[in-house]
Amino acid sequence: MTTVAPDRFREVLGAFCSGITVITATDPDGAPIGMTCQSFSSLSLDPPMVMFAPARTSTTWPRIRTAAGFCVNVLADDQHGVSDAMSRRGTDKFAGVAWTPSPTGAPRLAGAAAWIDCDLAAEYDGGDHTIVVGAVRELGSSPSLEPLLYHRGRYALVRSHPTTGDTR
Repeated sequence: MTTVAPDRFREVLGAFCSGITVITATDPDGAPIGMTCQSFSSLSLDPPMVMFAPARTSTTWPRIRTAAGFCVNVLADDQHGVSDAMSRRGTDKFAGVAWTPSPTGAPRLAGAAAWIDCDLAAEYDGGDHTIVVGAVRELGSSPSLEPLLYHRGRYALVRSHPTTGDTR
C-alpha cells in the first residue's frame, strides 16, 4: 500500500469544491449547539438520507449525537462569518446568529440556502472521521440564494456558465 502524505492528500482533494454546512441541535437544556462541516453529501433518494463526516476530535458531534434530531444548514454565500463562528471552540457560537426551531427542534439558521432536518440513522468508522448517516424528516430551501463554497483551502462563490446544450 502506498503512503500518501497528509499535506499532498489535502492539496489534491482541495481541487474538489464542496459546500459549507452547519450541523445543529439543541442540548438537554434547550441551548443551541452547532459545528461547521464541509464533508457533507446526499446519500439516498429512497429512503431520503444524507451523510456528513465530523472529525473524531470534534467535541461538538458527541453533544449533537445525544439530541433528538439534528439539522443540516447549507450556508448561503454571504454566511462565511457564520461558518467561522461555528468552527471555533470555547466561544458562544450562536452570538448574533438568528435561528428558528426546525421540526426536530434543532436550530434552522436564518439566511441559509437550505436546511435538512434529520434523525440519526447510523454511524460508521471513517478513519480519523466518523461517517454519520441522517434519515431526512423534513427539508426546505431558498432557491434565490447561492451556496457558500470551499475550494483549495478558502471560501469561494458560485460562478455560473451559460449552458451550451442538453447535457443529458
